[in-house]
Amino acid sequence: MTEAILFISFAILLALSVPVGIALGVATLLTIMFADVLSFEFLAQAMVTSIDSFPLMAVPFFIIAGEIMGRGGITERLFGVANSLVGNKTGGFAIATIITALFFAAISGSAPATVAAIGGMMIPAMVNLGYDKRFATATVAAAGSLGVMIPPSIPMVMYGVTGSTSIGDLFIAGIFPGLIVAAGLIAFAYFYSKKMGYKGTTTEPFSFKKFGRECWDAKWALLIPIIILGGIYGGIFTPTEAAVIAVVYGLIVSVFVYRELPLSKVPSVLASGSLTTATVLVVVGSATAFGQLLTRQQVPTRIANWMVTISENPVIIMILIIILLLIVGCFMDTLAAIIILTPLLLPVAIEFGYDPVHFGMVMIVTLAIGFITPPLGVNLFVSSGISGLSIMSIARGVIPYFVMMIIALLIITFIPQISLYLPSFR
Repeated sequence: MTEAILFISFAILLALSVPVGIALGVATLLTIMFADVLSFEFLAQAMVTSIDSFPLMAVPFFIIAGEIMGRGGITERLFGVANSLVGNKTGGFAIATIITALFFAAISGSAPATVAAIGGMMIPAMVNLGYDKRFATATVAAAGSLGVMIPPSIPMVMYGVTGSTSIGDLFIAGIFPGLIVAAGLIAFAYFYSKKMGYKGTTTEPFSFKKFGRECWDAKWALLIPIIILGGIYGGIFTPTEAAVIAVVYGLIVSVFVYRELPLSKVPSVLASGSLTTATVLVVVGSATAFGQLLTRQQVPTRIANWMVTISENPVIIMILIIILLLIVGCFMDTLAAIIILTPLLLPVAIEFGYDPVHFGMVMIVTLAIGFITPPLGVNLFVSSGISGLSIMSIARGVIPYFVMMIIALLIITFIPQISLYLPSFR
């Protein structure tokens, strides 16, 4: 009865287009009212205590760092490096766009922020070079998903907090999976561009001199992931402290080095980052209360027992989990899904012999695919706002990228060492 009220009310609220964070909180409140399982104070306490966490402080700082760097001239310099590598190849602009997203993902930690940062520059430029607008927009939308796969990643922080898993291990584990997904996206972009006759941005052959010049011009931008990840893995600072350093470093580079972010614009950047943070924390608080209510009703235990009755084969269980996550990713915010489903699914994965870090990578990559699948598909909405194309038009355009991401996901899922190789050195 309790679970029925919780899930039905949540589904109805989502169908009414109520924001996910509000829908989770209201569904929890309605369940408390009509099922009479807990006191009204539970919701307030769960929401407050869930965000009273030192590791969780990394989230707002990474959001603000991404806002600063997205407006501070960093994207253009990262594209210069990517273009010097592949600009002369078939489909060079599309491939350079994906590589730029890969670079920016190592800074922002957010998929929509990655789309917003690179889309405004890349989509019009690709169209001007003769690329089909839908293909250009779909490329940016799909590449933006790398924002949460490459460390630092906000969903990795949330999974680490919720699943009591080392955030540092998750960060370093995400490097190879992110590269594999990027390779899949690049492969499709290349073959499609070859089929359509899309040329690169230049006919000049690759030159180490030009590449070195672009790297030197972008040196301050390229140092950001090295400082953040190197400091964490070297034990110099925690992920939360790294996020603060990213904000300070980004401000210095954007305002005083590149001088593309005037001091007068800094308050608006901070305000935008704060608004995004507030939205995220409402989702975090509501999702935590929602998840705790499920846990108190012993839903995780029942799900684990039910899955065991279906099969004792770890491969089949993992495929079922992936299908569930793909469906959830279509309808629910990634952070909310992680907070609610990690306590439900992680014990099942551990019971079937999966490492928590490896399972975290599978969960994050699977839910990241939800950024390009309607009806939620946040990346579709952001890229639609940039290009002016309809959501469904872009959704059709990302189908081949979706297939490549599924293939990459299966490789990551069933070859655990892809995720666990680098953490094994810590």
